[in-house]
Amino acid sequence: MSSPRRYRSIVLAGAAGLALTMTACGSDDTSAAEGTTSSAAESTSSTPEATEATEATPASDAPFGPACSQVPTEGEGSVAGMADDPVATAASNNPLLSTLVTAVTQANLVDALNSAEDVTVLAPANPAFEAVPADALNALLADQAQLTTVLTSHVIPGRLAPDELAGEHTTLAGGTVTIEGSGEDFTLTADQTVVGSAPASVICGNVQTANATVYLIDQVLAPAAG
Repeated sequence: MSSPRRYRSIVLAGAAGLALTMTACGSDDTSAAEGTTSSAAESTSSTPEATEATEATPASDAPFGPACSQVPTEGEGSVAGMADDPVATAASNNPLLSTLVTAVTQANLVDALNSAEDVTVLAPANPAFEAVPADALNALLADQAQLTTVLTSHVIPGRLAPDELAGEHTTLAGGTVTIEGSGEDFTLTADQTVVGSAPASVICGNVQTANATVYLIDQVLAPAAG
């Protein structure tokens, strides 16, 4: 009679031990699953932050503006090509600045601009000169002294990054140019403009050359008549 009881006790004890073992394993599995879920959640929550940080970082060294799409994508007149040359030489390779280069050459300013250290050039693109009446433009090109004053009114000592551009700046001609705006939207007024009274706009900015930061603009600036 004792043997069946002893056998039943052993079976019950074994079943109880198995139940405890399964419970412990289940607890370990749950903890492991929770740890995996927690790690995944942490990884997932960090991803948007990393993405947001990447997107929030501005490409401060990149050119900006609608006319940048008209700059050659390769060769010496491209953004990369201009970066290797001093400013007058770099401009001569860019088809958007051919009239400006003619004016700079006429005023004998090529060497002066190429040898200048760290300047900001507000470079009127071809459409800016096209807006000037032909007789006025021809008269300006024929008057070297006045042409020199006009051209040096587009040059500011020191390289100005986009976040330094807004404000009043003294030009090499001794006049003042006022720049307003931020980000990729800037307007400029000098003592006056050659055409009209509307402020000029930056149409392709932050173009680097070996010795200058260039902002292409859509009007020609000029000092007030003395």
